[in-house]
Order: sequence, then structure tokens, then C-alpha cells
Amino acid sequence: MSTWRFDGAILGVGSTSGVRAVVGMWSTTPFGPFADAMVSDAAGRRTLVAPSERVATFIAETYSFDDVVIARLRAHRDAHEVAFDGGGLHLRARLGSRDALGRALTLLPRGLATHPGFSRAVSPAARAVAGVRTYGTAGRGRTEAYGATDRRRVLALAASWHGEDLGDLADVDPPVRFGFSSTPRASGLTRVTTTVAARARHA
Repeated sequence: MSTWRFDGAILGVGSTSGVRAVVGMWSTTPFGPFADAMVSDAAGRRTLVAPSERVATFIAETYSFDDVVIARLRAHRDAHEVAFDGGGLHLRARLGSRDALGRALTLLPRGLATHPGFSRAVSPAARAVAGVRTYGTAGRGRTEAYGATDRRRVLALAASWHGEDLGDLADVDPPVRFGFSSTPRASGLTRVTTTVAARARHA
């Protein structure tokens, strides 16, 4: 069994233009720290923006995209804002306080919340409550577990995709379809540990 573990945060935002973006900002991974973006336009075309061929290959084998772009990326996250620039996406998201889900997540011991077995057990409840799945199958025979530990609201968005302004912040609706689950409908920043596993012949 091969296992890859990614610790960081996922920003999921919708816009009044219909473009939805999922930005990953990963501090600890098998590939070192990196950021990436998955963009779904109003017509549903899915684009991966990644910082290197190696990272792009792994992500594209795990998720589904119509286009893959490798570009020099700049990303930043602090207590007030998430910023991402590169590959045609320029984004600033202003952060707010924890939402109700975030407050509930912080009550869980971190070791439990990030364990793949726990993600698998609570996936049906997560789907019923938040409209997301926390465990499922991915590409190349892999399984994927999302262990969320915190979540904050997004209050405002300023973004463009290939020079086109995306308008105002909106829900992530319709859901994005890069993998077995979307981000929550309400735009937000989720602190998460993602564990991808595969039997040796699929690694």
C-alpha cells in the first residue's frame, strides 16, 4: 500500500460569473510545500493549475480535468486573506470568522479528525449535513480521505480568470466535479489533511 499525505487548507469559492475555484495551499506534502488551483468555468470546463510537472501528474491522476496548466504560481494565506496568482487565475478572498461547521470541527481531537478511518465513517453524515463526502474512490484505483479540522467563512472575493472579472462572491453552485466530492456550497476556507492511498500496483 502506498500512501500520500497532504496537510494544508482548501479554499472553495463561487462567483456571480459562474466560475468556481478550489485553491489548495499545502504546507506539508510528499512534494514539498506548494499551491494549486482547480477552476470550473460557467460551462463546466475543468482546469488544473499546478506549479510543476510532477505535482500536475499526481493531481491529474487522482482527479479529472479537461485542461492542465503548469505555471509559476504565487500564493499567500494569513489570518485575513487568501491570495493566488498564476496560470490565468488571479484571486483575493477576504476571510471572516469560523462558521458553525468550523466551530464543531475544532471540538474534535486532531488525531481522530485526520484519521482516514474516521473520514470514512463520517462521510455519510458529512454528505447529509454539509453536502460533501469525506471519503471515496479516486483515479488509478486510489482512495482519498479528507480530514477537516477547521473552517472559516469567505466574506468577499476579487478575482479574474484569463482576464475576465469573475464578479462578486457567490455559493459554489453548481458543485464542482473534479473528484468524488465538491467543496461545501457556502464559500469558505477549510483546514484539512488529505490522505491518498493506493495498492502497490496502482501507485
